[in-house]
Amino acid sequence: MTARAPARAPGRAARGGAAGADPATPGGPLLLGVRHHGPGSARAVLAALEHVRPRAVLIEGPPEGDALLSLAADERMRPPVALLAHAVDDPGRAAFWPMAAFSPEWVAIRWASAHQVPVRFMDLPAAHALAVPEQPEPRQEDARSFDPIGVLASTAGYDDPERWWEDMVEHRAADGAPGDPRAPFAALAEAMGALREAYGDGGHPRDAVREACMRLRLRAARKEFGDGVAVVCGAWHVPALAARTTVAADKALLKGIPKVRTETTWVPWTHRRLARHSGYGAGIESPGWYGHLFDAPDRPLERWMTKVARLLREEDRLVSSAHVIEAVRLAEALAAVRGRPAAGLTEATDAVRAVMCEGSDVPLALVHDRLVVGEALGAVPDGAPAVPLQRDLAGQQRTLRLRPEAERRGLELDLRKDTDAARSRLLHRLRLLGVGWGEPSAGRGGTGTFRESWQLHWQPELFVRVAEAGAWGTTVLSAASARAESDAVSATTLAEVTALAEHCLLAGLPDALAAVMDALAARAALDADVGHLADALPALARALRYGDVRATDTAALSTVALGLAERVCVGLPSACTGLDPAAAEEQRGRVDGIHTAVTLLAGAGEGAGEGEGEESAGPGPGGGAGAESGAGTGGGAEGGAEAGAVAGAGSPGGGLRERWTGVLRRLAARDTVAGVLRGRATRLLLDDGHLPEEEAARLMGLALSPGAPPTDAAAWIEGFVGGAAGGGTLLVHDERLLGLVDGWLTSIPPASFTAVLPLLRRTFSTYEPGVRRTLGELVRRGPAPGGDHRASDAETDGFGPGLDGERADAVVPVLRLLLGLDTGEGSTGGVRAATETAATESANTEQTAGTEQIAGTKQTAGMEQTAGTEQIAAGTEAGRTATR
Repeated sequence: MTARAPARAPGRAARGGAAGADPATPGGPLLLGVRHHGPGSARAVLAALEHVRPRAVLIEGPPEGDALLSLAADERMRPPVALLAHAVDDPGRAAFWPMAAFSPEWVAIRWASAHQVPVRFMDLPAAHALAVPEQPEPRQEDARSFDPIGVLASTAGYDDPERWWEDMVEHRAADGAPGDPRAPFAALAEAMGALREAYGDGGHPRDAVREACMRLRLRAARKEFGDGVAVVCGAWHVPALAARTTVAADKALLKGIPKVRTETTWVPWTHRRLARHSGYGAGIESPGWYGHLFDAPDRPLERWMTKVARLLREEDRLVSSAHVIEAVRLAEALAAVRGRPAAGLTEATDAVRAVMCEGSDVPLALVHDRLVVGEALGAVPDGAPAVPLQRDLAGQQRTLRLRPEAERRGLELDLRKDTDAARSRLLHRLRLLGVGWGEPSAGRGGTGTFRESWQLHWQPELFVRVAEAGAWGTTVLSAASARAESDAVSATTLAEVTALAEHCLLAGLPDALAAVMDALAARAALDADVGHLADALPALARALRYGDVRATDTAALSTVALGLAERVCVGLPSACTGLDPAAAEEQRGRVDGIHTAVTLLAGAGEGAGEGEGEESAGPGPGGGAGAESGAGTGGGAEGGAEAGAVAGAGSPGGGLRERWTGVLRRLAARDTVAGVLRGRATRLLLDDGHLPEEEAARLMGLALSPGAPPTDAAAWIEGFVGGAAGGGTLLVHDERLLGLVDGWLTSIPPASFTAVLPLLRRTFSTYEPGVRRTLGELVRRGPAPGGDHRASDAETDGFGPGLDGERADAVVPVLRLLLGLDTGEGSTGGVRAATETAATESANTEQTAGTEQIAGTKQTAGMEQTAGTEQIAAGTEAGRTATR
């Protein structure tokens, strides 16, 4: 999008003073030179129009907007708004003409509508302005660029043009009897004429073309209405409009200008956009303050301080009426000391900082953001012209009660509810079309798929984005589908296609998903790069999770994803050998992504995703039981993997899980693999229960042996305990591993310690402060006897010396309630006995999963069992007990 404004310098049109070519002289048009978005100019224009009562009003703006001026009288039209013109063939080429309630142009339009006076625009047509390539604005340091208000202010002895403008215009009060309301325009017209004589076009030669067009339209209006015509334009243009030129000369300037077909409409605008220093709305730093000055009927300073106090009270700050009184007194005193006719924004801000904010700029920043600038968002009536896509979007916004707002706000969606699911689909479809109204944000923790968090922020530029997206279709659904199909064809990488497939599922685009899946299957079959396959797999796995919640058929996607995962398992071990540190770190991220994806794919294949997005309690039928049965040594591990593969033969997900476990075992044991990858593979196996703690300790001992280079050992440590995903907690709860790390650290030669220190800092800095503190206490205390805190009698803060049976029994009723079992006295002892038995087993016992059957069964409940098989007789009920 190239959203741009009519060519003019921000320092001239936006900061032009109220001027005129002697508008008091009879027999000519009333030329009212104004400062765009200046409340003083707006009041002066209103007074002049009421005094003169012209027969027609001309406004600086594109003539294409004449047909839309009648909408300004609609009560549903609420400024700030902007006139938007864009090229039909390229909606991204657009220009805005914003207007606020305190803009002189808007005041003139509303006056003309209220008095049934014809009103028209008179600037260069947008068809020409958008056809001419945009030229950059001159920089402030450019000698050809200057600020006319700045020149006048410096001449008057002011170092701040804004302060001069406030003193001369905004705070100007009539002395004695009311004078001619046209006099201020005549006074500053003379000043602007002198500036143009000295500075010429001010470094903007294109203004000559615009002013020629203005003169031609002024002549046409005078021919139709006589001299009773009022012109409201930037003060800089007034001398050019009053100049005597010929019609032929003006037409010669317009000859040969290219032209494009355009469309024009009204769109809502915001105060924050008026405060930006670019385009037509540039130059005002405080639109909220200017709006207050224009709206306040009297005592503007007192009313402003009251607004500030109300805002700070809403933020739970102690601000009383006494604060308001003292702030007003201080602002008036500052204005008197500084020699100003009235307290301006500078004095009001200084008083608020000192009295209400206690000298702090933190609450003052809130006042500036909420009040000085403001978040006002305008509105336009439904009858305003709009592309079909915009109308469809507006209809869906009303149906879903999702109103666009200028303020950034959060939105929590529960996809189990029809309205929230429809909102989610709309936001995802708009993101696919490039309309960034909402951005997904991190919500509450968990792996559930039924909840989404969004950050919504509507900006005026999004109307242009919607117009651009209108080329894809007339409705949001059809446009998003067409865009997705086009993107699938033009995608250059496999990861782009898989991400697009995920977007189609999230956006609910079944028609487009078929085309995307065809492109995905074709590209996946031809792509042999393991890195590309690994990058593409996580998006596919995530997409499979949305089938249940969003009622989407993901069968075809599951087939492609499983095939992709198989190829990754085959090619990953060789792709992880001989890598430098940077490539190894990148591959580590891929390993983590693949591991998560395999878990999701296995869960989808085993039906473990039921329960509307909640995590699976354990492996599905035939999942990991076989793999865990013989993982004591290398040979046992291979046998366990084979047994697991046989056990999971009936489930594609189960077999995939076992194959991935085998890949991790090869990575953990292969010396040619980088240390960070070996450490990460070991950690993943340990977390999943596929590696005994003794074997993990043995691998750590080998990696940290004296013969291993310190940098490789540090990389292994980073892979094993690095990151914030429980690495520090693992060391806290297993002093053997902590002792190995501690012993290795103390044995590093001083010359090598400096080399590994940055890596170690990066590893341990990701831990929570409490985890780091506990690790420090454990290291300070020294290793427990035998190196295992579980076997020692030494107590650590937060850990007892052994199992507290009484406390364990206390949670049994709650566990049985959560499992849906009836609570009973007879089951407590059996559970306690089984818990104690499991807790005292040797650490060499391999964790297994099984199904226990209890005599007199009336109902069953499944939980994953660890630490052995226990037979429990407990009356007339049966259940599985999960212990570790």
